[in-house]
Amino acid sequence: MSDSVISCDALVVGAGAAGMACAISAAHRGLSVIIAEKAPVFGGTTARSGGWLWIPDSPTAREHGFTEVPGAARAYLAHEAGASFDPGRVDAFLAHAAEAVAFFVEHAALRFDMPVAFPDYHAEAPGGSAGGRSIVARPFDGRELGERIRDLAPVLPEMTVLGIMLASGKDVQHFMRVTRSLESFRYVARRLARHWRDVLAHGRGMTLTNGNALAARLAKTVFDRAIPLWLSAPVQDLSIEDGRVTGATVVRDGRAVTVRARRGVVLACGGFPWDETRRRALFPHVAAGFDHVSPSPRANTGDGLALGESAGGSVVTTLANAAAWTPVSRVPRGDGGVGVMPHFIDRAKPGVIAVLDDGCRFANESHSYHDFVQEMVAALRARGARSAHLICDHRALRTYGLGAVGPFPVPIGRHLRSGYLKRGRTIEELAAAAGIDAAALAATLAEYNRDARAGTDPRFGRGATVYNRFQGDALVRPNPNVAPLERPPFYAIRIEAGDIGTFAGLAVDADARVLGQGGRPIAGLYAVGNDAASIMGGNYPGGGITLGPALTFGYLAGRHLAAHAAPAAEPADAPEHRTTNLPKDDPAP
Repeated sequence: MSDSVISCDALVVGAGAAGMACAISAAHRGLSVIIAEKAPVFGGTTARSGGWLWIPDSPTAREHGFTEVPGAARAYLAHEAGASFDPGRVDAFLAHAAEAVAFFVEHAALRFDMPVAFPDYHAEAPGGSAGGRSIVARPFDGRELGERIRDLAPVLPEMTVLGIMLASGKDVQHFMRVTRSLESFRYVARRLARHWRDVLAHGRGMTLTNGNALAARLAKTVFDRAIPLWLSAPVQDLSIEDGRVTGATVVRDGRAVTVRARRGVVLACGGFPWDETRRRALFPHVAAGFDHVSPSPRANTGDGLALGESAGGSVVTTLANAAAWTPVSRVPRGDGGVGVMPHFIDRAKPGVIAVLDDGCRFANESHSYHDFVQEMVAALRARGARSAHLICDHRALRTYGLGAVGPFPVPIGRHLRSGYLKRGRTIEELAAAAGIDAAALAATLAEYNRDARAGTDPRFGRGATVYNRFQGDALVRPNPNVAPLERPPFYAIRIEAGDIGTFAGLAVDADARVLGQGGRPIAGLYAVGNDAASIMGGNYPGGGITLGPALTFGYLAGRHLAAHAAPAAEPADAPEHRTTNLPKDDPAP
């Protein structure tokens, strides 16, 4: 039995990008909204992500002079999604994504940048583009959050360099070229000085970048609009009356609170990357006995999916892949814990290759993280191997870093001492340290190096695609992805399959309403973000294919909530239980 009853128009369950976007969209249109977040911090997976959004024909792209070819984005998604292509939801996304971005730029604190050259991951496919579709949150001054900065979910420590979360693009390029460019050296020196000043003054860096910036910008708007955001407030169950979801029971400050939601409940809990039961059922490599670890927040245990199922919804399990895969490595921490490091771009750098414990390569290391893991898992199963490793020489390690190991001048000693980074003066010594077949590894490197000296990779074709080349090193010619591994000592890091979020989510319609029996919408129940089945069909077509739809369908769900009232009005609430969010602007149409 709950201790109190609170009423609002909409209850949003989860404070990541999708949930906060929905709350802002609904509040702007005059609804009272409550956000209930299970974790003690807000931001969810968004806060530790790259902060990219895949938005064809965005206002940002137009400002940069990029013109989207009519119909190309739809053709690309149809090709990528294959048999799981959902024309209704894809058309809704493409019709409203740019509109959603414009709304959040005008009525919220969101601002975006873009490198026009950032390509789709399969740019050569029908409808693919060599640039102009991926935008990234502009860096944000954390001091604008005031005291609420302490409640922002932190970035993954493993993805920082000297404590700094590098902004995608310019930051990363300058840090990797710090020893090769005077301009980059000066840039890095200024960046470090600014960071350390902030740490001394505030106890943390205040230049928020990537997903941390996106989460902070959305939260700034949530706080400015006085939308209540409850932390450490898990939802226990949904209230259902006459087939309609009318609210939920929320645990707040250790007490059960009944939240009556006149318009509906929105599930935005971040999917199920830490739900072991669903992992075993939907991740084939886990079912086959291979390890899996996720850098996603541990609070993401599939609560939204379970709540949706309890109301009659169903999870789509037929997508080509149930999650967005990425190779990861486990990083021992100084406190005895273990961190998780996603390997997004290091694999693509010249002088880095990937091998199984049989000593042989198995894939184009410069392909997207999602594609790479699929090839890695297939090779592990086909060849009876148990582990995979990234291998590099001293030049590549100190130029680009590898995994959680930063480039020069960041020290590497602690990673050697912990065993995270294996080292050998010779290839044979490295193989012995890493548990790799020494003879096969030596043969693999001899073959690879022979071709790499000419800038080629006949075996797997590194550098053959626009995306490959974008992730390489433009200063290395003739192939930005290929260089020999021949300067000792040599290094290895063990990698395994991981994810950056799940794709298998609740079946929803183009308005983000959860679908029940017979494909009919369940009144009063919505799902956005990773709680909804991905419109990408289990594929990963480009940077930001999770956050682009998350922002868009969060916006659309908020709009639909505002446009569709419950069948009958409730009696007025007592003043002490009433939650009101008055929009700063006139309600949008």
